Amino acid sequence: MAIYFVGDIQGCFSELNALLTQVGFSNNSDQLYIAGDLVARGPNSLETLRFIKSLGDNAKVVLGNHDLHLLAVYQGIKKIKKQDLLASLLSASDAPALMQWLIQQPLIQKLPNEETYMSHAGISPQWTPTIALKQAKIAHQHLTSSASTAWLNNMYGEQPSNWLQAEDELGQFRFTINSLTRMRYCNADGSLDFKCKEAPADAPKELTPWFKFKHLSDKTNWVFGHWAALMGQCSAKNLYALDTGCVWGQHMTMIRWHDKKIFTEQSHKS
Repeated sequence: MAIYFVGDIQGCFSELNALLTQVGFSNNSDQLYIAGDLVARGPNSLETLRFIKSLGDNAKVVLGNHDLHLLAVYQGIKKIKKQDLLASLLSASDAPALMQWLIQQPLIQKLPNEETYMSHAGISPQWTPTIALKQAKIAHQHLTSSASTAWLNNMYGEQPSNWLQAEDELGQFRFTINSLTRMRYCNADGSLDFKCKEAPADAPKELTPWFKFKHLSDKTNWVFGHWAALMGQCSAKNLYALDTGCVWGQHMTMIRWHDKKIFTEQSHKS
């Protein structure tokens, strides 16, 4: 059995399929860890969800911000963004089953028997992995509860941006969603910044990439996507940035975990 990690698919099913063929992926014995944003701005979100769902336990998914927004759209909370290509997915006969499967996915995945974690955006500098796992589990329970629609509606907003100010259940939930699915930069105190999306070389000096806070031990691996501007370049040890902008015409990146070999597939956009 081989374990593979792949970055943001964003509905680019053709490139994902080509990567899986390139590595000789076995649907029955290998495992595919997917760092969120399965859907949105690529041409084949429906096919992507159907395929990943068909892998059963061999697919290990975390929710990204676009996945959560899709769920909010499906439940009538938000409208489709102009850039999203989700009409065929939302009108598909199996959309209810796909949405039920999607909302059951966690915010963090951990590899068994090792300190390797995956979330869409990373881990807050104000958290340890233990806190992150606890809060991700609580948020998952909210999203899969009978009050799912209310929690999806309440996830929108940028406050609190500081974990120390998340004093109630709603504040902790919103901070958890933002930290694990939207975070890129933080302020000096570790609070979240939501405005800057540029590469570190182009960012304001007062902002620091979340992964430069050195809040993880050298024995901890963290795999994440979300930040296409990094193009896979992360200066922190044992952290792996996998969003390399396939949906924007760049390429999709996959890592075979046991030897850390990297595979890429150029965007199929003409």
